[in-house]
Amino acid sequence: MKAPAYSKDLGLLVIRLGIGLMFICHGIPKLSGGPEGWESLARFALPFLPAGYLAVAFGFAAMAAALGGGLLLVAGKYHRSACLALAVTMAVAFSTKLESVSGFHNFADKAGWPLELLIVSVALLVTGPGRYALDRE
Repeated sequence: MKAPAYSKDLGLLVIRLGIGLMFICHGIPKLSGGPEGWESLARFALPFLPAGYLAVAFGFAAMAAALGGGLLLVAGKYHRSACLALAVTMAVAFSTKLESVSGFHNFADKAGWPLELLIVSVALLVTGPGRYALDRE
């Protein structure tokens, strides 16, 4: 049985909406953290960063990628740029979670979610937004 022509685009819409909303949910608390929260976020993820404006800028970038990237995913606007920003952010998040992994038995629990979101972000980057998006391809 052949799938309807619109099924791929509908599937991409469902993934974009679901993952985009989850990124928005992760970004809102980061937004409300303000500069102190952004600095703390950046220094946790990138401990080599000195305290101050540089750390605040990196933390702001992580918050903007999660919140803004989620909004753009939902809309299907600037899709590939949003997916690239989300993939980079998730790669950094994944690297910070790796230190808490003590073996195969707890990998998924400790570091699974950022790796899963990294994989989905890269997959969406490659596939594009689909037909049901503001940036149709």
